[in-house]
Order: sequence, then structure tokens, then C-alpha cells
Amino acid sequence: MNKSVNTIALVTAAVLIGSLMSTSTSFADEQESQTEIISIDGTIGIEKTTVSLFASSDNILPWGFVEGKILNHVSDYPVIIQIYDSEGDAVHFAQTNVEDDGSYEYRFRVLSINDNQVIKIFEGDYSVKIFKVIYLNPDLLKQA
Repeated sequence: MNKSVNTIALVTAAVLIGSLMSTSTSFADEQESQTEIISIDGTIGIEKTTVSLFASSDNILPWGFVEGKILNHVSDYPVIIQIYDSEGDAVHFAQTNVEDDGSYEYRFRVLSINDNQVIKIFEGDYSVKIFKVIYLNPDLLKQA
């Protein structure tokens, strides 16, 4: 159940990013994500989700963002966000805190205007990796 809720939150975050950065209405239809969980010590692990991102050349909005909610988050661990271009080169790394209710949000600049000149910071295809520290079996923690 928790994995499906986390997946829904990540897909929602990707769709929101897409709606800010793409004028294409087909972005949500084409959106795919891959999630894997890597155990750290048998109790907690890292949930790594990768989603695709397309920044349209027609984009006029200055901000993009990643948001979601983690039902089984481990306190005091931030969410790590990594964005790579189509060649696999790192273009943006960030971290954001997780609120007590498990929600997180990170905003980033996708275009700027300097001296009346528009500068596209993001344009084209990208891969977004989102890392979250989670309890591997939160039901066991509730029983303790």
C-alpha cells in the first residue's frame, strides 16, 4: 500500500513538473517512472525513483518544482533531487527537508530574464532522480 501511495505521489510530482515546463498535453500520458529500494540496514532503506522530464522550448513559466508525500519517511533525512540532461550529465542537484507529515517540495528556476533577454536554464529532455530514506517495514515499527 505504502509503495503505491509513494508511486502516486512521485507521478503527481512529475506531472506537476511537466505542466509547468511543457505546453504538450501528452506529457502525463507518456510519463513513466522507475522505483527501486536499496536496503541500508534491514530497517531503513533508500527509495530511488527516476522520472523523465521534458522542458518545452515554448515554456514561459520561470519555475519548476518537485513535490510529494512519503508515508513511511525516516525523520531528519532530506529528499535528494538530481537532474541529468539527455547525455547523462548532471545539471542540477538539490535537497529539501521532509515535513512531519511526510510532505516535501523543492522549487527550481527553469528560465530567467536578464536585460530583457530570456535565458532557458532547462530545455529538452531530462532524467530526474529522487532519493528518499524510508522505513522498509513501517507496520513493524507501529507494533513496537
